[in-house]
Amino acid sequence: MRRREALRLLGAGAALTLGGTAAARGQTALDPLGRLPLVGAKEAVVGADGTVFVAVTDGFAAVDVSDPAAPTLLHENRNVLGDRENGPLRGIYDVKVDGDLLAVTGPANPGPRLRAVVVFDVSDPTAPERVSVHETGFFNHNCDIDDGVVALCGNDFDRNPLVTIDAETGEELGRWSVVEEEPAWGDVPFGPWQLHDVSLSDGVAYVAYWDAGTWLVDVSDPANPTAIAEVRGRPAEEYVDMASDERSEALLQPPGNDHFAAPNDDGSLVAVSAEGWDAGDDEADVRPGSLYLYDTSDPENATELAEIPAPETSDEGYNPPGVWTTAHNFDIAGDTLLSSWYRGGVRVHDISDPSAPRLTGAYRATDDASFWTAQYATEEFFVAASRGEPRGGPDTDAASAAIYTFPLPDADTTGSPTPDPASNVTATPTPAPEPNATDTVTATPTPAPEPNATDTATATPTPDAATPTAADGDPTPDPTTPTATPGQPGFGPVAALAGLGLGAWRLLTRERD
Repeated sequence: MRRREALRLLGAGAALTLGGTAAARGQTALDPLGRLPLVGAKEAVVGADGTVFVAVTDGFAAVDVSDPAAPTLLHENRNVLGDRENGPLRGIYDVKVDGDLLAVTGPANPGPRLRAVVVFDVSDPTAPERVSVHETGFFNHNCDIDDGVVALCGNDFDRNPLVTIDAETGEELGRWSVVEEEPAWGDVPFGPWQLHDVSLSDGVAYVAYWDAGTWLVDVSDPANPTAIAEVRGRPAEEYVDMASDERSEALLQPPGNDHFAAPNDDGSLVAVSAEGWDAGDDEADVRPGSLYLYDTSDPENATELAEIPAPETSDEGYNPPGVWTTAHNFDIAGDTLLSSWYRGGVRVHDISDPSAPRLTGAYRATDDASFWTAQYATEEFFVAASRGEPRGGPDTDAASAAIYTFPLPDADTTGSPTPDPASNVTATPTPAPEPNATDTVTATPTPAPEPNATDTATATPTPDAATPTAADGDPTPDPTTPTATPGQPGFGPVAALAGLGLGAWRLLTRERD
């Protein structure tokens, strides 16, 4: 994975030496080192050279965090595939980086838009060059890239396969679906077994199939992916005859809800985030989704080691005025787990004993930030992306979205084995500091532009439209489809579409006359 590559290049050994302001105070509260406003920020990843690449809903950006107190915008492209008749690409929630290659994918939700994954050469992060394009017949909520292979979540409402793509040529290599192992899922409407996310590491795909569970898939031969083992999951038979309203509720709240899965450095440990809420009227005690740790040293006999519960809040419901604090995206670096919890903030855990994770750092600004991810950057700090406007719309290009940098707490910092400090329930223990006269954190020489009324892509130093295109990978480009209302970020439209079967999906995606 990219984190391991970064650790190797930084000369990190098996154990990390971490430092930061939290360690000096001997407490778990973290203060941001820096903050860069970035309109529409969603997922953020850190390249081997320390450059942060960010999905910004209508494009992607590159950010220099070499000085974590003053993150600086290096490049923006808000016109990806603007040279296409049905472009540009929109709804870009995810980017992933591997060496000099960056995968950019969208749209995150169904709708009448161009659907594709675009690979860029980012060896010069100030001037990315387009390498390949693969148009898809499905929406693209998430992806990953490793060792020259892009993995896509092929939610086609039929088999919802894992799809592998050659990063250099854009050609499809192979597919694998959970129905190959458990055919009964093919009799269940789309929602409960959406392929929500995938991570790649050392020839293994870690596939989060929502209620169908987390699967390990061998992709060492990307043309022939094969199942290794199921880490966890619910039986398909529970859903076959389930009423639509019951299925919609089950879709939103635990158990299940496997949102993202990723391993530690040697694959002996897998973390799974469950994105879930209290969605029913008759189960007041349902808590938001947790983060789980599994011993996968023997993948076919994976064992749950620990559950890290979501931060508490006054209203844990899915719908307003609910305050989302469910588990979202995370990163593992050595014995450190970095996690994001939407309005529940970001958290750092020492997982040297994975059966007893210890909270060593936390930041929460309930009314000002909604964190999408937390990612290891160096031995001294980590990066987090907030989509901003916690109460904003699902596909918001919030002006308050931002990239944050935080100190990594010392591993010896006095922490809590129960990661729910009471002070986090209704208040913000460490609000984002106001910039002062000498603070350069929130300003850069090239500030992120505001989107205009027509959502016209902004110009970039190296416009994507001017870059030559490699051969498109999909011989049958995705058809134009009627407008569909996008769902909540991180979850997509599946709540509204929970009852759809293949026939309804084909009707929804019928090409316009």
